[in-house]
Parts: sequence; C-alpha cells; structure tokens
Amino acid sequence: MNFNLLRPKQVYHSILEISPEELFRTGMRGMIIDLDNTLTEWQNPVLSEKTISWLEKAKCLGFQLCFVSNNSTRRVQEVAQRMEIPFVARAQKPRRWSFRRALEIMGTRPEETAVIGDQIFTDILGGNRLGLYTILVPPINRREFFGTRLMRLLEAIILFKRR
Repeated sequence: MNFNLLRPKQVYHSILEISPEELFRTGMRGMIIDLDNTLTEWQNPVLSEKTISWLEKAKCLGFQLCFVSNNSTRRVQEVAQRMEIPFVARAQKPRRWSFRRALEIMGTRPEETAVIGDQIFTDILGGNRLGLYTILVPPINRREFFGTRLMRLLEAIILFKRR
C-alpha cells in the first residue's frame, strides 16, 4: 500500500480554523465534508452556531458543498435538509463511488474539490485515491463507534510517523 494515500494535504485543529476564503483563492470550488465528529458529535443532529456560520460563509463564497457520511440516510438527512446541503449516506468510505457521486452532485472536478474529515482511513484515504485536496481535523468528541475507536490506534501511528 502507498502510505502517501494516508497523508492529508493539510491538518487543522478544527473545521472552524479552515479559511473558506483561502481555499477559494487556491482554486477550490467544492467541499466534500464528513459529518460525525467533523461537524458535530457522533449521532448528534445539532450543529453549533459557529459551524452553521462557517458552512453558510462557504456557500456565500460560491462553494458547492456535499456531506458524505458512512452513517444512515436518516441520520445524515436530518442535518443535510436543515442546512440545505446535498448528501451521500451509507457512503462506505474510503470506497471511490461515494466521492464520485459527491463530485457529480456538486458539478466539480477532483482538482477543485476538498475533502474535510476526521478519519485517515475513510476521509483522507478515499479523497487521496481520487486526487482530491484532503484536510484532516481531529474528532470533536472521543465518543464514537467502537470500530472507529480501534482505527484511531492505527491513525495515531500514521500521524506520529508523519512528523
């Protein structure tokens, strides 16, 4: 396996640290965004006011947005409809089809699309496999699916080797 596929292009402490203006200046026009532990806590349908403002700012700049989540349709739809953002649920990330579907929905090309997520083995690997601009943020909360907690141990090793 090519370990470069596990390396994000950028790492931030929070999605709120990411400047939509700067991404737009670099030619990005679309954002594929993970939901659980990237925008809100796992299984929490409520986004913070700051997160809502960040998403609205990105929309106002002209970004096409799409939530891509491995979670259920009902879970993702609840947040996506409120924000009027299209989504791909049950995405099976890092499989390529879900990222391709998001590109199709947004009408953007891989070289002008960023992926923002909290997991190396789903968001970053999936995005890098298609040549998307990958951005890693830490999970918002330690509470998460059991299988995800196990993968965090491998992620810690990857992140340590990155230094």
